[in-house]
Amino acid sequence: MKLLLTSGGVTNDSIRASLIGMLGKPIADSRALFIPTAQWGQPLCSPESVWRSTADRWEGDGGLVGLGWKSVGVLELTALPSIAEERWMPWVRDADVLLVDGGEARFLSTWMLQSGLAGMLPELVDTVWVGVSAGSMVLTPRVGTEFLDWQPEGPDETLGLVDFSIFPHLDYPGWTENTLEAARRWAERIPGRSYAIDDQTAIAVVGGRVEVISEGHWEQFDR
Repeated sequence: MKLLLTSGGVTNDSIRASLIGMLGKPIADSRALFIPTAQWGQPLCSPESVWRSTADRWEGDGGLVGLGWKSVGVLELTALPSIAEERWMPWVRDADVLLVDGGEARFLSTWMLQSGLAGMLPELVDTVWVGVSAGSMVLTPRVGTEFLDWQPEGPDETLGLVDFSIFPHLDYPGWTENTLEAARRWAERIPGRSYAIDDQTAIAVVGGRVEVISEGHWEQFDR
């Protein structure tokens, strides 16, 4: 897969240009599937927030659904175990891009595994994965205990498709737990490489090459 791991979505021209480059064609010619599943595991989310994301009714920039896709469908992972694989797997294979919303990364990881979507990822060579917050963190090895909102006493391991971890929403206004100092404390307990990224920053991963795309603020940590 080609990965565009964001904190806040497609929030600026640099991230948008990277997305178009990964697609290899205009957004208007690309078919998308939107995955809102992570929100159900996040106590701060609600049916209303799921609707706002799906309908692209968030205030400000960063919405994924309203970028001008040729088509957009919703793929709810908690429903997939009750649907025959031969029905839903072609939907995934036919999509040019998976738009994976934020919420709770461990919850999302669990349902990616239980639904069978995680097992499909290696075959989706040309598909683009655009993650927002937890939708990005789910592909990393660890999220850190600070981001365990679904099962606070549980493990913090996620899918590990990339070899680095992500601290999202760096210095987000009003979020006192997302300061650079907090990110540095978090990184001390995360083995290997990690990044703290703000909502104007994304990490692109194509063919094993990792590139930070930013019109904002980010920091890399190595342990």
